[in-house]
Amino acid sequence: MHPAISVIFFTVTSGAGFGFIALIGLGLPMPEGGMAAFIAAAIGGGLSVAGLVSSTFHLGHPERAWRAFSQWRSSWLSREGVCAVITLTLFGVYTLLWVFWSTRIPWLGYGISVGAVATVFTTSMIYAQLKTVPLWNNHLTPICYLLFAATSGLLLVAMFGYWTTSGNNTVGLTLVTVLALSWGTKIAWWRAANGENSLARRGSDTGTATGLGNIGTVRLLEKPHSGENYLTKEMVFQIGRKHAYKLKIIALVLGALVPVMLTAIVSLTNLPAVLLSMAFLALLAGLFVERWLFFAEARHAVSLYY
Repeated sequence: MHPAISVIFFTVTSGAGFGFIALIGLGLPMPEGGMAAFIAAAIGGGLSVAGLVSSTFHLGHPERAWRAFSQWRSSWLSREGVCAVITLTLFGVYTLLWVFWSTRIPWLGYGISVGAVATVFTTSMIYAQLKTVPLWNNHLTPICYLLFAATSGLLLVAMFGYWTTSGNNTVGLTLVTVLALSWGTKIAWWRAANGENSLARRGSDTGTATGLGNIGTVRLLEKPHSGENYLTKEMVFQIGRKHAYKLKIIALVLGALVPVMLTAIVSLTNLPAVLLSMAFLALLAGLFVERWLFFAEARHAVSLYY
């Protein structure tokens, strides 16, 4: 699949934003004061909104994006939009109470957390539901999205003050555990992508794509089109195996190794938790690479025809 930058930015930043919002809603300790609350809420909401807005850039007619909300009964994309709007609206009310009255209402926060998790889950299901893309049609896809959102959010919470209130070693161990779980699940996803989640293992080949497989072996003599069309541009994208392997290493180094090292340094020394911002940026960089591969390595069944 063609890896669109707008969609990559959307899935990474909105996941981080909603992950942060979910943890804030759960009542994890944060710095006191209206300004600190405003900055924390602005970062969570800003990441979420920036990601959602960027997703419209991939549409042929961005001005019609509002129409997607009407299809919530059948479309995961529409459900994502509905969940995002409800969550951000409730979070806006929560933020006003938090900033001006220093009040964090537990039941409202729990509702926001549920909404944030639902938003990330619906985002993942946009891809996980597609049987025509076996790489995505995997039960680990939504788990990866949710774990990476939780990891991003936890790093932000630790950076904002949870670190100092809960003890360095405890929070450090929690962060390392979540990072290991997230990337361990992603490695399992990658392994499945090269095995049972390939087109061939799902029973799809050129014969099934053309409908001629029942009369013999099918091979391509001439391309269906003399030039590119929408399907060949958006649904057919090739990346060399050696390049994919290098990019996976880069994703693991930036997204896993660097954050773990920085977390350990802060946990074992007296360095301020704000240095975890570097770990967060490294994680985002690793996730951008991971998400680029998520799209670039995916093979749509239509590629068998073209």
